[in-house]
Amino acid sequence: MSQALPFKTSLIIATYNWPAALDLCLSSILKQVKLPDEVIIADDGSPDNTRQVIEAFRQKISVPVLHIWHPDEGFQLAKIRNKAMAAATGDYLIQIDGDIVLHPSFIYDHVNAARPGYFTGGSRALLDESLSRSMIKNRQISVSLSDNGVRNKFNGLRLPGLAKLIGFFKTEKGLYNLRGCNMAFWKKDMLSINGYNEEIRGWGREDTELVIRLYNKGVKRVYFKLQGIAYHLYHKEFDRERLLENDEILKTTRESNSTWCEKGLNQYI
Repeated sequence: MSQALPFKTSLIIATYNWPAALDLCLSSILKQVKLPDEVIIADDGSPDNTRQVIEAFRQKISVPVLHIWHPDEGFQLAKIRNKAMAAATGDYLIQIDGDIVLHPSFIYDHVNAARPGYFTGGSRALLDESLSRSMIKNRQISVSLSDNGVRNKFNGLRLPGLAKLIGFFKTEKGLYNLRGCNMAFWKKDMLSINGYNEEIRGWGREDTELVIRLYNKGVKRVYFKLQGIAYHLYHKEFDRERLLENDEILKTTRESNSTWCEKGLNQYI
């Protein structure tokens, strides 16, 4: 039985048209030693087969499940995440993607690491194509670092005691190793910077641009290695045709020391 958390948490899961991976992700949530207070699926326009996976999951979990959907009009990850954040009732927003399989202590670790005035940027262990296919076929949610097909194994190593000790002496800085599939923020901090910048469309830079504005606002980053373990299922890379345009938006945010985006979260509040 999951114990009550010291503050209310919302787990936000971004997904698009890969119900088999989402099913595996949701199955790993059912095995959490601490559940979030609600689960929100941020769906960037998937067809009905994704809805069916979510409905089946809703029957198995004891917390509310929201399905936030909009029509498929191209890659609009920033927009659907903003809509999910607006709908969230939690104080603390834990963000993953629907192609991520969670270690059983994932939510527990995020809650333990949460600190006022800080956000969390975690990492993920990469699974190769063969292991990913096998896990989906067999609906397997347990991963061992000894398994063939687990890359960057250090990111799958969970040593929370050591992580806590290191965290006393080390504060994360900069923009390296930012993964939108494993992040967490206080909702009030997201409101203060207006969430994701929806001028960023297509793959790339939405998380980095958001973090720059958080830093500019004075929000710091928690050291979050050796905890919050997540495994990323293999998929082909997304189309990067808008990356140059997104880089220009990122450059403007950095050079202007901006803390706010005009087209963001406040559209849905």
